[in-house]
Amino acid sequence: MKYKDGVILAADTLASYGSEARYKDVCRLKKVGEYTLLGGGGELSDFQYLSDQLDEMADEDWLNEDGCFMGPKEYSSYIGRVMYNRRSKFNPLYNQFVVVGKKKDEPAHLMYVDHQGTAFEENFVATGFGMHLGIPLLRNSWRADMSLDEAKALATKCLEVCFYRDCRAYCKIHIGVCNGTSVDISAPIPLNHFWGHGAWTEKRLEDDDPTATW
Repeated sequence: MKYKDGVILAADTLASYGSEARYKDVCRLKKVGEYTLLGGGGELSDFQYLSDQLDEMADEDWLNEDGCFMGPKEYSSYIGRVMYNRRSKFNPLYNQFVVVGKKKDEPAHLMYVDHQGTAFEENFVATGFGMHLGIPLLRNSWRADMSLDEAKALATKCLEVCFYRDCRAYCKIHIGVCNGTSVDISAPIPLNHFWGHGAWTEKRLEDDDPTATW
C-alpha cells in the first residue's frame, strides 16, 4: 500500500509444496534495481525465473554507466508485458505480482500484475486469499496521509487475519519499504496469535460417552 512518504509491501514467509507447508523461511519480496520492490505469490519457481530476468536487466542498466536507472514504472511495465506474452503462448508464469517503488521525488508507484497479464495501478492491492480477507480491511482503514508506522500496523493486521483464516498462510512476515532514497526489506517478523479459545479447549460431552448426543 502507498503511505505518506512512499510505499510498503508485506508477505509471509511460507512456500507450500502442494498441501504441505514445506519451506517456512522464504522471502517472497525482492529488491529490483535501485528504487523497486517486487512481491510474488503463486509458483515459487516462476517467481525465481522472473527474478533472474530482472537481475539481468538491472545489471545491463548498471553497465550503461549513464547515471540513469530504471524505476518501478519501467519494471512493472516490463513484467506486465512478460506475463501477457507468456499467457498468449499458453505457457504462463503462475504468479500474482505486486510491483512497488518510489524513484527520488516522483510519486509512489504500485501495480498489480497476474498470470494473464492483467495489470493496473492502485493505492493498495492484495494477492491470493488477501484479496478476500485483506482488501476489506484496507478499504476501511487506508488513508493517503498514513505514516509509515500506521501503514506497517495495517499491513500486519491484514496478514494476521490471513494467518487465522487461510491454512496456506504463516505466522512470520517480511515488510519492505520504498521511500524514494532506499529500498529496505526487514528481517522475519513474528505475528502475534492466540489459539487458546475456550470453545476449542473445553472437554466435549462425547469424549466421555461416544453414544451421547447434543
